[in-house]
Amino acid sequence: MTDCAVMFPGQGAYLPGALAPLAEDEPLVRETLRVLDRAAGRVGRSAPSRLLLDEDAPSLAELVVRSPADLHVALFAAEMTLFRLLTERHGLRPTVLIGHSFGELVALTAAGVYGLDDGMALVAARDDAFAECPPGEGGMVALAVSASRAAGLLTGLGEWEVTLAADNGPRQCVVSGPATALERVRAAAETLGIGATRLRVPYAFHHRMLAGVADDFARRAAGLRTGQARHVLHSAILGRRLDGPDGVADLVAAHLVRPTRFTEAVRRLHADGVDLFVECGPRGVLSDLVEATVPGVRVVAPLRRRVGGRSVADALAGPGALPGAVVSLPPPERDPAPLPRASRVDGDGDGGPGAGVGAGGDGVRDREAVIETLRSLYATALGYPPEVLTEDADLEADLGVDSIKQTELFAQAAARYGRTLPAEGSRLTSYTTLDALAGLLATLPAQDAGAHGAGTREVSA
Repeated sequence: MTDCAVMFPGQGAYLPGALAPLAEDEPLVRETLRVLDRAAGRVGRSAPSRLLLDEDAPSLAELVVRSPADLHVALFAAEMTLFRLLTERHGLRPTVLIGHSFGELVALTAAGVYGLDDGMALVAARDDAFAECPPGEGGMVALAVSASRAAGLLTGLGEWEVTLAADNGPRQCVVSGPATALERVRAAAETLGIGATRLRVPYAFHHRMLAGVADDFARRAAGLRTGQARHVLHSAILGRRLDGPDGVADLVAAHLVRPTRFTEAVRRLHADGVDLFVECGPRGVLSDLVEATVPGVRVVAPLRRRVGGRSVADALAGPGALPGAVVSLPPPERDPAPLPRASRVDGDGDGGPGAGVGAGGDGVRDREAVIETLRSLYATALGYPPEVLTEDADLEADLGVDSIKQTELFAQAAARYGRTLPAEGSRLTSYTTLDALAGLLATLPAQDAGAHGAGTREVSA
């Protein structure tokens, strides 16, 4: 029997229109979203379906700045809808549930501790608790090093106010604290050659600066109805499995002030026999972290589109699949067969001008190779370690790349592949990940044989 952990990601997992393809073929998706829309209305929130069924809905970066409450409701709705689809419609039987940061609240609801109405109210209570807390006094920085190396850096700098917020993997962690101290840490890290990215978040999440907000959140949450969990829950914040109402109260109280130790949690679950991790979100953020933490482990990100990727049906129906799981979600978008190996990027990550371009300029068909070329190009231009630029990392919200820089870099990529940029006015920053940009490149027409400079035409961000 295969032990399976279902993972619920945090804020960075949002994707506009993420459920649109599923909603066309799965009535349960629209049914669940109707229930969640009504639940959102009862706590004074906008209907999440408008963000999850429209691919032209606001981006993650836009929601973080303009409407974080809408973002959180959409995340909750997307993850709960996918979880219901996997378990009720397709027979997935999880051994354990685990969330990352905000995802821990979704995991509580998926486990049955909260019903859908109270789970939505829990999300609203979290946002309401921030009403008296002015944004901008604190923040977060992602560091391309392990948590232990980050701790050494903070000790060496004497920055006692900055603390670990999330241990994500062997080469990735996040620290949080007061804005001025955080900027000193970021600058020092860059001086030492450590990738350091200021995250676009308004608060120092997972830091004692939010103690007052955490108390208010716990007070609000105490008034919500809870029930017996139907699934085993492991908390990466508490570092243990939850054991009844006391464990739930402990998690809610600690949610905003204690670090998320995801690396430790993944290793513990794997040691306990979990050998399949299924990501219950629109991207593959946690799947990449799990693969980096436990090489060779089996991961499934059902809604991630990637070349050669498999549908949940393919991933769970083969040898060693979950007993009784009959999964038939539509497969990810697939590109034509990959080009010969000679057309791919050289081992040093950059084969020079035209690297990855096959005969006739059709190198854009090999999506995997295109992503590697984009990773090398963007890493060089931005000064980031290549491993930070995962195919699902949001360029603006996760990595702080503004729209002007995104446009400039994509123009370089289009020129490298001999492609004509989208017409003026196209919404280029709707394509916020390397995977999405690789897909966009494949749709662009080739430049005319005699064209010059087409790759540098202006594009609206």
